Amino acid sequence: MEIEQLQYFKTVATMQHMTRAAEVLAISQPALSKSIANIEQNLGVPLFNREGRSIYLNRFGELFLQSVNVILDEYDRIKEEFEDIIKPGSGEVSFGFIHTLGMEIVPELIASTSEAFPNMQFSLTQATSLSLLKRLEEGAIDLCLSQKIESKVIEIETEELFEEELFVIVPTTHPLAKQDAVKFEEVKNEPFIAIKKGNSLRQLVDELFLERGIALNTTFAAEEMHTVAGFVGAGMGISVIPNIKGLDHYKVKRLKLDPPCYRSVCVSWAKNRYLPPAVSEFKQYLLDYFQQREE
Repeated sequence: MEIEQLQYFKTVATMQHMTRAAEVLAISQPALSKSIANIEQNLGVPLFNREGRSIYLNRFGELFLQSVNVILDEYDRIKEEFEDIIKPGSGEVSFGFIHTLGMEIVPELIASTSEAFPNMQFSLTQATSLSLLKRLEEGAIDLCLSQKIESKVIEIETEELFEEELFVIVPTTHPLAKQDAVKFEEVKNEPFIAIKKGNSLRQLVDELFLERGIALNTTFAAEEMHTVAGFVGAGMGISVIPNIKGLDHYKVKRLKLDPPCYRSVCVSWAKNRYLPPAVSEFKQYLLDYFQQREE
């Protein structure tokens, strides 16, 4: 039974006249009569009493009309909701990002977006790259802001947004704190404070050292970078992180790597999945936003 049939039924029930109902619905009377007959056949009961050209609901029809009103009201409600979602400049965007971007970059992005699209709403998820990848695969988020991610489950499209330079941080009391730059070989024997596994930065830093034949002496793995900075500041070891906001609040010295090393931050989305207009608009907006930041 289709929504259109229910709308036909409600019109006939309201007007109590098949010919006039057909005129209002802009269909032929035989087509309308056949539609009503099909509903009655599906339900197994007559819905109308017929007297000449006039028809009126019987007790089965009255009962059915109550349900039809509920169904059509709910249909109209969800249709309006969908129209709001896909309306240009409005709707909800489900957006995931890695922890380090939540301190400054994402808040500034969302604030800027809200000025450009005041009717756009956001559902934000802050997590590790591995968790964000899983959410993207499941369809729980539309877009993901992180280092480049790859999936064995779905095809992912990626656009690079910007690069972040990586730095060695050491305690202010460390002998290396007298330098402005440091080579990988100079820190190979140092106790290392890492980010926990499952974080894309952890994987990148491990690979940077392994490429140079250095196995890190990891003594502690933290959930997020401020904890890493706190342990380094307490003299527990050294680490490699981007220049996070608030780093100067810790007793650490930031040293450039020689040669310089960077991580790319990208926006990713499922290649063959429908992106609502709001998501497509936001994706283009953030691409333009970060391009302007780089200029």
